[in-house]
Amino acid sequence: MQQEALESLSEQIAQHICEQIIRGDLVEGERIQELRLAKALSVSRGSVREALLLLERTHLIHIYPRRGAIVAEMSAQQVRALFEVGSLLLGSMVQRISESWRSHEAEALRQLLSHLIEEVKQGHTEKFYDAIFQYLALQHDMVANLYMMKFYKELLPSIRRSYFLTLNTSKIELQESLALFKLVIDAILNRKSQQATLFMEDFCRHLRNLVLESLTRMKQIELAWARRSRR
Repeated sequence: MQQEALESLSEQIAQHICEQIIRGDLVEGERIQELRLAKALSVSRGSVREALLLLERTHLIHIYPRRGAIVAEMSAQQVRALFEVGSLLLGSMVQRISESWRSHEAEALRQLLSHLIEEVKQGHTEKFYDAIFQYLALQHDMVANLYMMKFYKELLPSIRRSYFLTLNTSKIELQESLALFKLVIDAILNRKSQQATLFMEDFCRHLRNLVLESLTRMKQIELAWARRSRR
């Protein structure tokens, strides 16, 4: 693994593990084997350990004495807690964006909407949500709150992990998400900050419900397989 100019080796390793957790290659409750990972990536065990400390801030793993790093559980209660906090944070962010955008930033929002419409046409659920949440992650100047953006950056991997579960939801549900986020963009462009906040909360609530429905189906399948294996 080669080190990039703007990203340390430990950050690259953390991102690699992060993607494995988000995509389900590492499942909840699984222990991350430091030595095995170090060999697979041709890096030192110390670099892996440092990466795990970075990753713990994203709430994707827990590090326990003598047990090491364990992939965090994703339960319905945790999903509700995640979106309760995420909704408040994102509502504040879009409020600030609606109050501070300039002409070139308004054009970027219109381009984002066009991009989202195309992703929905193609049925690209992950790319659709990625485009929204990554766009928001880049709005440091308009949000103008270092602590808010830092917290959002730490929360984003857990948000991505949650909506990765929705990849098999229907296109109609994706179109509903688009319609809700279009209201957010329209409110921002009309500088209606309070409306932008309320619409963002509606969008987050809709996504939370999709995640919870997907999580329930996944748990039911796991239970069915466990029962079958015991026969």
